Amino acid sequence: MNMLLAETATNPALGVTIFTLGGLAGAIFYLAFKMVKGWAWESYWMIYAIAGLLVLPMVLALATSPNACTALRSTPPKELLYCYLCGAMWGVGGITWGLMIRYLGVGLGLAIGGGLCSAAGTLVPPILKGTFTDLYNTPAAQMSLVGVVVSLLGIILVGMAGMSKEGELPAEQKKKAVAEYDFKKGILVAIFSGLMSSGMSFGLQGGVIAEMKAHHGSETRVENGDASTPPTSLAGLSGLQYEKDKKVWFVPKAAANEKLTSSTWQGIPVLVVVLLGGFTVNCLLCLFLNFKNGTFGDYTRSQTPLLTNLIFAALAGIIWCCQFIAFKTGGAAMGSLDYIGWAVLMAAAILFSSLLGLMLGEWKGTSNRTRGLLVLGLLLLFASAGIAGYSGSLKKDKEPAAQAAVIQK
Repeated sequence: MNMLLAETATNPALGVTIFTLGGLAGAIFYLAFKMVKGWAWESYWMIYAIAGLLVLPMVLALATSPNACTALRSTPPKELLYCYLCGAMWGVGGITWGLMIRYLGVGLGLAIGGGLCSAAGTLVPPILKGTFTDLYNTPAAQMSLVGVVVSLLGIILVGMAGMSKEGELPAEQKKKAVAEYDFKKGILVAIFSGLMSSGMSFGLQGGVIAEMKAHHGSETRVENGDASTPPTSLAGLSGLQYEKDKKVWFVPKAAANEKLTSSTWQGIPVLVVVLLGGFTVNCLLCLFLNFKNGTFGDYTRSQTPLLTNLIFAALAGIIWCCQFIAFKTGGAAMGSLDYIGWAVLMAAAILFSSLLGLMLGEWKGTSNRTRGLLVLGLLLLFASAGIAGYSGSLKKDKEPAAQAAVIQK
């Protein structure tokens, strides 16, 4: 029996570059909120959620995935519910992410919250999939794991620098850089937010069947399994293939006149479902706070720069969403090493947020020791991205870039 081992050509350098740009988006999104004047937090956060979690992903899906609706309708409800709930989990973390930055500032807040999010989001999905050994069973995987460890060490050093800064600066100096600075509240929020926010990684990596149907056709049959033995439900079917990167067997089949989604954009339908879960949580909370605090009038009050507030609140949401678009599109270029994307994304976000914190004066007046810890942490974060790219090149050199190789069984 002839079967095909489906294997997508990879471009690790491109993948790491896309992840890094996504991290930049995650670091700078909050700056847009600084242009919002006279609105309560829940009001500008609602506009952020509508633009970034609902409108942008749906528009992007319509533009890049012509069979998105068909693929999602044919995906098992269990998978869609899992992705939606992971998005809701991230939504809770995302709400407190904003509070974390309010209490700790951009640099320290993203270092602690992002570090926890990076560790959980990188290591937990392979455990849930039963593929944890893939983290170390090849030279490329071992090198990528080294990159993850280096990034976590960098995050720890940046966090240590933040805690050192906490003990050095007078209260007035901290308040000048971060108006609502409160380390005790901030650290608790950061821990909770970091762990909950890793739900985004779980959800985006949990929509395998939806991605396969978007790329190969809505009538594609998909079953989990290892490459050695095809599932009995698919054995003997014409066109049976094994997707090595996703570790699934499938028989591609498109509906009549169905236009397929390219491999680059096949993850966007999954992104829509995950972000819908996040939007639900954010929307409900904002509506509750609008009602509780009597701030529904913010959306129409002429005494505030209404149009400017709408534009910049929406811009913050659009920029924030771009990091997850980068995660899904960059993952397509990494192949079986796509799981390291979350670590690279978080490391880049922390690298750029720390640099941004320096520019905003959050580290002004600190000692040479504190700045030394910060610089060393940033260097490690920068190095981790290089290691990730090198690990991808090892995989690319070892594995053929052809789309399929025939296996005789």
